[in-house]
Amino acid sequence: MRFLLAALTLSVAASSAHAAEQADLLIRGAGIVDVAHGRVLLHQSVAVRGNNIVAVGPDHSIARRFDARQSVDASGKFVMPGLWDMHVHFGGGQELIGENKALLPVYVAYGVTAVRDCAADISTSVIEWREEVAKGSLLGPTIFTSGPKLEGYKPIWKGTLEVGTPAEVNAALDKLQAMKVDFVKITDNTLKPDIFLYALKEAKRRGMRTSAHTPYALTIEQAVDTGLNSIEHIDYLIKAGSPREKQVGALYAAGKISYGDATNAFVDSFDPAYAIHQYRALAAKGVFVTPTLNMGRILANLDREDHSKDPGLAYIGPGLRKTYDWRIERAAKATPEQVAARHKEYDLSARVLPMLVEAGIPILAGTDAGYLNSFNYPGEGLHEELERYVEAGLTPQQALASAILTGPRFLGHSDRYGSVTAGKAADLLVLDANPLKSVAATRGINAVVLHGRLLDRAALDKLLADAKAGAR
Repeated sequence: MRFLLAALTLSVAASSAHAAEQADLLIRGAGIVDVAHGRVLLHQSVAVRGNNIVAVGPDHSIARRFDARQSVDASGKFVMPGLWDMHVHFGGGQELIGENKALLPVYVAYGVTAVRDCAADISTSVIEWREEVAKGSLLGPTIFTSGPKLEGYKPIWKGTLEVGTPAEVNAALDKLQAMKVDFVKITDNTLKPDIFLYALKEAKRRGMRTSAHTPYALTIEQAVDTGLNSIEHIDYLIKAGSPREKQVGALYAAGKISYGDATNAFVDSFDPAYAIHQYRALAAKGVFVTPTLNMGRILANLDREDHSKDPGLAYIGPGLRKTYDWRIERAAKATPEQVAARHKEYDLSARVLPMLVEAGIPILAGTDAGYLNSFNYPGEGLHEELERYVEAGLTPQQALASAILTGPRFLGHSDRYGSVTAGKAADLLVLDANPLKSVAATRGINAVVLHGRLLDRAALDKLLADAKAGAR
């Protein structure tokens, strides 16, 4: 009897050993895009369980190993991690909360599975959305947010934490920590330079990462040396590439020249040889840069381009569209000299980008999409941003890395994101073509896997149709 029981136990154990593992989703036969190494692994399959990738390997091996509730034939397709937009804004006032929230599915439909909200005036709602997306009760990209940004007294931006003393900075950072923000955003509109530096120093002491617009009265090197982790907008790197950076900044701080005159002086005095030396020094200090290059192109060309028939405009609600007027009206009032200066600055920005990459500064792909920023559309804007990078001289691999690898690295989540490998988050794109050959292939989305949930092309089209109907 004991022998029979033992034999039966062994038989059951052997049967269990050969039983297929369970998966929620199998993506079969695809080319896996390895962005870090610039290669594609062909005829691979991906097994997903819950929010996680549990296995990746040759199709015949994975298919035998797993029994899945849902299986997708991706033969001839390409699978890569979802895109990250590292500079977006949700805002425009409490009355526009609904219009902002309606854009979350639009990001997903364009393959953007994570966004970094860089401060606005509806931070309480954004933090609520962050938690709801994480719990799976709201469809949208994973949200990382700064909460309200730090600024000086009486800034032009709404929804800021106004600070003018070290004690007020401490209180503001206490508030942000209580909100469990993912990083701290600091801008330079009215913030005193010494308080700006104190905020960087104190945030660093608390272990909080920082992102900023830097005051013209300070050099970029001063800000980075004090603890700045991410420079927002490439024009600040034009400033860093000018041998006159300190001198012009002092004139501006003393009220002897205007902000526009200072900007033009940085552009006119930019020195490539000096700049590459400065960029290498900044790279050695570990700073990241979010160029928002396409936003610069849009603003530079507001005098040349008609956006009235932009497809992306159909997803923007009337209240958010109204916020576009601020920049449009400013552009309309520009003198011919100011228009020429805008074009000159953008052309230089495009030349600076490959210099930053050559120097070793990590690039964060970000759009600046959101309220106020005219014709820079959620989702669509990130594809345009990546195309601008390639136009400026980056390879498709370098452009993809800026939207897949450096965002998780900046926020400390490389363990969960950045590659199609076991143990990573199941946020994936299934593409019709190889994005390492052309970054435009990121537009050809066959399906999105968001937090382990498959959204095929029909589901994505419905998200866009619903967003369009809601915006009307």
